[in-house]
Order: sequence, then C-alpha cells, then structure tokens
Amino acid sequence: MKNRSSIYLLTGLLTLTSITACQKDFLERPPLNELSEATFWKSENDVYQAVMGVYAKMPGDGIIYDDGATDNAHVQNAWESTASSVSAGTMSSTEDAGWNYEDIRRQNYFLENADKVTVISAELLERYKAEVRFMRAYSYFRLMNTFGNVPLVTKVLALGEANLPRTPRKEVLDFILSELEAVSKVLPQQYGGGKPNEKGRITKGAALALKARAYLYDGQYQQAADAAAAVMGLGYDLFTTTEAEKNDGLDDYSKWVDFADEKDKANFLTGLRNYERLFYQKSEGNIEVILDRQQIPQIDANGLNTYLPPATLGGWSSVTPTQSMVDAYGNYKTGAAIVPVAPAQRAEWYTNDKAAFAQEYKNRDPRFYASILFDGAEWNGIEANFTFNWVAGNNFSRTGYNFRKMVDPSVYEAQIDNHANVILIRYAEILLTYAEAKNELSGPDNSIYEALDKIRARAGMPLVDRAKFATKETLRTFIRAERRVELALEGQRYMDIRRWKIAPEVMKSITDVKNSQIQQRVWSDKLYLMPVPQAEIDKSKGVLVQTPGY
Repeated sequence: MKNRSSIYLLTGLLTLTSITACQKDFLERPPLNELSEATFWKSENDVYQAVMGVYAKMPGDGIIYDDGATDNAHVQNAWESTASSVSAGTMSSTEDAGWNYEDIRRQNYFLENADKVTVISAELLERYKAEVRFMRAYSYFRLMNTFGNVPLVTKVLALGEANLPRTPRKEVLDFILSELEAVSKVLPQQYGGGKPNEKGRITKGAALALKARAYLYDGQYQQAADAAAAVMGLGYDLFTTTEAEKNDGLDDYSKWVDFADEKDKANFLTGLRNYERLFYQKSEGNIEVILDRQQIPQIDANGLNTYLPPATLGGWSSVTPTQSMVDAYGNYKTGAAIVPVAPAQRAEWYTNDKAAFAQEYKNRDPRFYASILFDGAEWNGIEANFTFNWVAGNNFSRTGYNFRKMVDPSVYEAQIDNHANVILIRYAEILLTYAEAKNELSGPDNSIYEALDKIRARAGMPLVDRAKFATKETLRTFIRAERRVELALEGQRYMDIRRWKIAPEVMKSITDVKNSQIQQRVWSDKLYLMPVPQAEIDKSKGVLVQTPGY
C-alpha cells in the first residue's frame, strides 16, 4: 500500500534494512544514500518514513497469479510465477512459492526501534505501531496459507539466531488473530487526509475484515460471521456509478442479450458498469475499498494493463480465463447456472459455424461481459471499433479468452502506465463471508439473502430465489458460485478450493475453445501446501523440515 494521494515512499527507506553504525571519523561516515542507525530514530518524521518503508512491501498486482494456480485461470509464462507449476501439479522444492521474510524483517525492525523516538505523541506512535502490526499479521497470514507451519519471528534476529524451526500453524493463526484484535482497538475507522493522516492507511475496518477472512478460512464460522458483521456496521457499501465514459453507447449488447425493454437494458448496462469501473484508477478509494495496495501516480505502476490484455492491446496475456471460469457466469435472464457446451461441440461450432458458437455467450451475467473478452466481444471503451478475435501467437491467449476485468481503458488511451491501487479487501467479500459463515452455522435466513441480494442487485442480476435455495446445501452451492464470479482474479479462489476440499475435482487439464489441450493438470494432495525451497532448508542446516510430499 504505497500511495493513492499523499502517502509518499521516500527513497531513503529503500535502504532501511542496510542501516549501518555511524563512525565518529568524518571520512568514515555512512554514504549519504543510506540511513545511519545512530542518526535515525530521532524525529517524528523518521518514524513516518520508516512506516512508509514497511508499506512498500504490501502485496499488489501479483494477486492475479494466485488465480492462475486454480481452475479460474491459466498462466502461460512460467518465468512470471510458480502458478504454472502449481496448477500442473509439478511444483517442487527447487521453486519458491513465496518463502520471503523481507517484509517481516522490516516490520520487526520498526517495532523494535520506534519507541526510541521521544518527540512524537504517544497516540500517534501507537497508531503507527498498530499499522505495522497489521501488516505483519497480513504477511504471516499469506505465509501460513501457502506453507502451513512457518517460523514465527517477532523480533530482529541476531547472528546465530536465524535457523528457526517451523511453528505449528495453530500458533501462527492465534498470533495473527490476537494481533488483529489488538490493533482493531487502536486504528481509526477512517483518515481525514494530510500527513500523517493520509487516506489509504490501515484502518479498523481492514483489521476486522482480515480477521473475518482468517476465521472463515479456518472454518470458525461464528467468529467469521461476527467479524464480518462488525465490518458491516462501519459504513462501507458497494460501489455504484452513473458517470458516463467515452464511447459508452457504442458497444451493441443487444447482439448478446435479449432485452425485454429499455428498462431491462438499462439495468444490465448499469450492472456491468458498476462492476468493471470499481477497479478503474479514477474510482480508487471508493466506498467499497477496505484495504488496497497504494500506487504512486507516474512513479509506481501496477502491471495489470500489461499482464491481462491480448497483444493487440499491447498486453502479454499472462493470466487468462479458463473455460471453467467462463462457464461459471450464470444466466442474466433467470439467474440460473448455465449448462456448458460440450468441448467437442464448441470446437466444431468455432471452426464451422460462428453464429452457433456465439450462442454460448448470450444472456450472461453482466459481470461476464465486464470481466471476459471472448470471440466477437466489442470493447469500444478501450479502443474505437475494437472487437476481440482470438488468434494464436506470442502474447496472445492460449485458452481463447482474455480478462477485461482490472484493465483500465483511460490509461490505455493515454498511453501511460496503470497506477490504480490494487484492491486487497473490499466490502463485497465481507458480505460473502457473512453469508457463507451464517449459512454454515445455521442454514438460510433473511440476513444471508439480503447480503447476497446486495451483490446481485449491484451487478444487475436477479435476486436470490428463496424457494430454490432454501436449504443449507443448496444455498452453499449458490454462495460458492457467487463468490467465484464476484471475486474472480482477486486471489481468493486459491484458498477457496483448498479449504472447501474441492481442488481434486476442479483442477483438471484445460483446453482452448478448439478443444486442444493447453495444460495437463494433475492434482496431488501435497499441493494443499507448498514446499519450502530446498535452498532455505540447506541454509538452515536441516532445522527447517520439508512440507510432506516434497
């Protein structure tokens, strides 16, 4: 979380981990581009700068690759991510799925030294420390989800202390939850703006939201529902917009949707625009955002406008939708799940009957058209008269589809980098967490339907059919499907298919629209957790023990 408006990452903080002792001799003083421990930690601004150095390590656009390790997406460039190996089932200890303690070193260093500064109000210092404690909890949450047992380090290690064994997952989770509970009592609900209260800093809502996610992942449904309910009382809401965009009326969706009348058409278009524009740079910091990774305009870009579009739009097609992801979007008219076309039939139509092929993409959830580029899809917002036509080649999709979600047309048109903040937690997830947790506890009730209906209405979709989804089991199926579609490409599916234990059934080999296999996928239960890189085990002189199965 670097900068949305005024959180500035100062260059000196990039050398925070290389602070050296100050020498009395003038000729032996530290280089001016490094920080001296003897001269640092003196002022309120030193603390401020140090916090910014910690924010710099927050995760960002890399979350899209998490979906590439699931049935949602395909990652075609192995050099970009380990997602290719994870999804194929070939992951080994020669690769690194994210065993990195650099962010935790920064966090621990800050927490051990911030109290040295005496010219700062106690209240502000405690708030800064709470922000950093949150980020440390978030770092451990991601490590724990990936590797299970991980060394729990809460101090700066001295020489000879680095070789630590893996701490049991439960202890790590208890630490995370304890920290989030503590900092939620210190952090404000919002910031007014201006140094040191810039909008975009860690809030009480972020702490409670991450706590809700942690409880949900662990199957502690009462605690997850309670934490989600607490966030629901803090004033967040779903993002909506009525603002017109360039070329809004040029995409002819009547080719794809059988509109009953103009009111129906307006409902569809509003749902599509509400959803896709949530992720635009001009919408950052909106009422739905609970936690985002801040980007500094014109300095610190995200890679979404490069990683996701096809080569015709200057992209790499790094992460592309699978057919399974495409099939997950339901029917706009009825709200029901679609019946997928048989792969052989789709391939025959693609080759010989494009009109029949196009029928598969009709009357879909508005979020489908906001998220997926499919053969024949228009997108005048990105480029006048642009129509997606799948072709093979370098930097083109191998599945036959590209993601449109998270690609910002305005920065494409301006030929500049995308600096939109990357959303890490948003209010729609909280509603889904509440719905899932409450349903698992006691089955359907009106509060669950209302939470789900808010998401459906924002997207222009029919509300939940109370008669059809009237049992815990049927509503569970609905919630899981809704969660997959609403949070696609946001890094949630990786843990969802693991905690629901459905990975063995969904991680199947994938094909393109011509029914040619593009990746063989073999699931093994060892893939519920990732291996510790063998290099780390070697450095620990055997203190670290490898994840079972690797």
